[in-house]
Amino acid sequence: MRHLSGWQKVKRLARLRLLIPIKRSSKPPQFTARGVGIGMAWALTPSLGVQMIFCLVTWFIAKKIFNWEFNLLVAMAWTWTTNVVTAIPCFYLFFVTGQLFLWRGDDLSGYIEFSRQWEELISQNKEMDFFSKLWADMSIAGRVWGVPLLLGCLPWSIVGGVLSYFLSLRFILKHRLLKQKRKLVRQNRKQK
Repeated sequence: MRHLSGWQKVKRLARLRLLIPIKRSSKPPQFTARGVGIGMAWALTPSLGVQMIFCLVTWFIAKKIFNWEFNLLVAMAWTWTTNVVTAIPCFYLFFVTGQLFLWRGDDLSGYIEFSRQWEELISQNKEMDFFSKLWADMSIAGRVWGVPLLLGCLPWSIVGGVLSYFLSLRFILKHRLLKQKRKLVRQNRKQK
């Protein structure tokens, strides 16, 4: 593991945490695909740090109220697609989208200014514990960019969740079909 580059480590971690659970699930393909869709939908919101909690709440409501299930662990893992590294670019995309929805195209700060403001926000309150800092950062961000950020994330979250569901469902079905074909080939070789 030490001999791997940073990018190779990220690829390995993504494979281990995101793809292998999808491939090894014994549940119906829709069960796992729904988990991917829910996870991506929450990943594409400005709720960094509490996305997994939102997945848990969604799972509980879906199961208890609507009798609808999905793979909770897969959903939680897919929220990691937005993280400390990808958050600011995603938040900027949400902000710009929200500003355009609000017909405020002339009120767009550039990415460099936006990221500078976020980094300044994040650097404040370093002495706080994680949840206090998260709450402080999100409440300040809500006051500064709130409506455009929340409005702008909606289309990305909805489209990303639905697209992730269908793409992962297709991936799972193809993987299972390929696995079944390999099994038949092995059985045919044994019979010969």
